Amino acid sequence: MRGAPAVWRILVVENNDEDAEPLMRRLRRHGHRVERVSGGIAALDTYGGSDLVLLDLELPDLDGLEVCRQIRAAGDTAVIAVTARGTELDRVLGLQAGADDYLVKPYGFQELLARMEAVMRRVQISSADPSLIVRGPLCIDAAARSVRLNDRRIDVTRKEFDLLYLLAAQPDTVVSRKTIMQTVWGDVWSRRTIDTHISSLRGKLGSSDWIRNVRGVGFQLGCA
Repeated sequence: MRGAPAVWRILVVENNDEDAEPLMRRLRRHGHRVERVSGGIAALDTYGGSDLVLLDLELPDLDGLEVCRQIRAAGDTAVIAVTARGTELDRVLGLQAGADDYLVKPYGFQELLARMEAVMRRVQISSADPSLIVRGPLCIDAAARSVRLNDRRIDVTRKEFDLLYLLAAQPDTVVSRKTIMQTVWGDVWSRRTIDTHISSLRGKLGSSDWIRNVRGVGFQLGCA
């Protein structure tokens, strides 16, 4: 039996009244506590009390990507970009800026609810268990030594898990080849060994963007 629906404090950052008003009404009908601001500066002043931010990227004062970056840099508040910017590059930039999900207008309200539930589930799991690392749809469980992507289990070898966990544990850092080799394999140096495991992980995760190669330095966790 399912319990009572979750109630969240939601900040809608939307400059367009025609988009904002019906969205807020429907969210309130589902029991959520909803507040709205129309600009990026107001969003940065207000979001601290929110569980989830629905962020339009087209704002009159600050670019929504910059708002997203600042929210993400300050903490773990969930952010879903809800915007008319719909190209693949737009999506990549939104996710790289720290959005937990990206939804293109026009969208179905039920899809929005489903994405909100998925994002909040990942955020709550991560907060409850420090052994979990969650980067967007990627979830790495150190205790269970498991990897999930979009709630689907990814089968990885022991060394692949160690390598991915090393990168995920310091996502804003470029980890050198030497550090990877010493941490995952000991002091036995082999450039081919690292490259083979990186290639295998990228294939299993479905995108090379998950692990970025910083030429001459090492590797960094990305976001596909």
